[in-house]
Amino acid sequence: MSTAHQGVTNGMTRRTLLAGATAVAAATVTAGTARASEGVHASGGQVPSLWREFTRAPFTHPQIPYIGRAGAARIRRLPVVADVRAYGAVADGVTDCAPAINRAIAAAARAGGGAVTIPPGTFRIDGLIRLGHDNVVLRGAGSGRTTLYATKNLTELIGPYGSRYGGTKSAWSWAGGLIWLAPKARWDSLTAAIRAQAWPFEGWTGNRRDEWEQLTPVAPARQGDWTVTVTDPSRLRPGRLVLLRVDDDSAHTLLQHMSGGGPGPASYYWEDKTKLLSYVPYEWPVRVVAVRGRRVTLERPLPVDLRPEWNPQFTTHVGALTGSGVEGLTLDVMETPQSPHLLDKGYNGVVLQCAYDCWVDDVTVRNVDNGFGLVAASACTLRRTRVGGRGEHHPYFCREGSHDNLIEDFTIEERTVPAPSDTQLHGINVEGLSSYNVWSHGEMQMGTFDSHRGLPFANVRTDITVNNNGRHGGDANAGPLFGARFTHWNVRVTNGRAGLMRLDGLAPYSATVGLDTVTDFDQIDVPDFTGDLHSRLELYGTWDAVRPRNLYEAQRELPLR
Repeated sequence: MSTAHQGVTNGMTRRTLLAGATAVAAATVTAGTARASEGVHASGGQVPSLWREFTRAPFTHPQIPYIGRAGAARIRRLPVVADVRAYGAVADGVTDCAPAINRAIAAAARAGGGAVTIPPGTFRIDGLIRLGHDNVVLRGAGSGRTTLYATKNLTELIGPYGSRYGGTKSAWSWAGGLIWLAPKARWDSLTAAIRAQAWPFEGWTGNRRDEWEQLTPVAPARQGDWTVTVTDPSRLRPGRLVLLRVDDDSAHTLLQHMSGGGPGPASYYWEDKTKLLSYVPYEWPVRVVAVRGRRVTLERPLPVDLRPEWNPQFTTHVGALTGSGVEGLTLDVMETPQSPHLLDKGYNGVVLQCAYDCWVDDVTVRNVDNGFGLVAASACTLRRTRVGGRGEHHPYFCREGSHDNLIEDFTIEERTVPAPSDTQLHGINVEGLSSYNVWSHGEMQMGTFDSHRGLPFANVRTDITVNNNGRHGGDANAGPLFGARFTHWNVRVTNGRAGLMRLDGLAPYSATVGLDTVTDFDQIDVPDFTGDLHSRLELYGTWDAVRPRNLYEAQRELPLR
């Protein structure tokens, strides 16, 4: 078992140990003892000043985002309602079991939800597996016991998928999965558009971003607020999932705000960044917790300020997939050579799209073009996932306005064959105004921290070991690599390469804490913004000395209010 999957030490869970360390750190901060003022933790580690600052203002800190509520509310153990063998699946490695598995999933949906079990063995699938209804879980016997052996790609199964931005690229290089979690109506409309070669937008408001209506305007508020005032609360109720839409103005002050503000973002030339501008308005799904008169309390704090010139409003959205997941299996794709860069055929793994509060747990994918994807997905969890085999383009991708997701206990294995010269490896990708996502406790035997332009902001990578040999991507017209409040916390770089690891010279209003010594070589980036980036660097040249070790887990232990 790799270090990324070890969860027990001396009979105590890792989370329990970290929670205890975090509690000691918080007590030390509160008491203001001499040891705290010296930055020394009781366990012998060092508490950076950034952590002490953050605990005093967790929802509004200028460099570190609050990500303590990232991920699904909980991963539920749903009761079994179907077994794929009852619908014709046979673990002989020869029979195409995709129709039987999909029939079992459809039966679970008709039953109102539940788990569809796949027993140990190898089940061949010549088609893709779709989960399109709420509260349905596909559950194998464990990633080392149940295998789905996939023989076809998405180009064969659905058709070629061109980029909506033009050119000859294949959008299967960053979209779609052989196990695809998306609401049925959304999946149907997407694939119909692809087959018609009317290349769609992929997010929460439909193929043309016009499938929404206003619920109510929202009054001005500040980033970090949990409660907002609305004009008309009549269509809001506790438990409802709404979409917060925030427009930009002609001076692009919203994009400047997402970049931390100040002279650098103000002087940046935004007008020709057509791909970036296509991501606006910023769309953030969130569940309503309480409605008291015109005051509405949200499940998470506001990700950005709300200003009148940005026309903040709560709106409807396409129906979301909620409460569904995939557990305990390996998706082993028939081994084929990796395609040239951006011409992937779609031997892709597991993708969550227009999904909220869904999950993937104990799942391995092998020999894929792209491993695990979050596309306009929010509040989802990927836990105990692994990517291996012949090598891939994106082991993990997070794009098209994906927010508040958690990827924890993940592994990217070293490729089993040399990379063809015309291919490219990224790593843990984030792009397209995606925000407040967390990558926690990972082992990356190859790849990089791929910020893929499109101004992602307020994302965290923490407690990760990485052989930093991948490269970032992103078209020039997709704008900056980083917005504000990126944080890299407790990161070990085994090959000493600085690129995309050390943020103080690249990302505005961001933080690098507990990074071992790195140097620039291979891909060397320059900052997108001029002047002082107001980015912080602490405990540089160390690894595993920072306390708390894991920023996400420590934030979960803080009081919410």
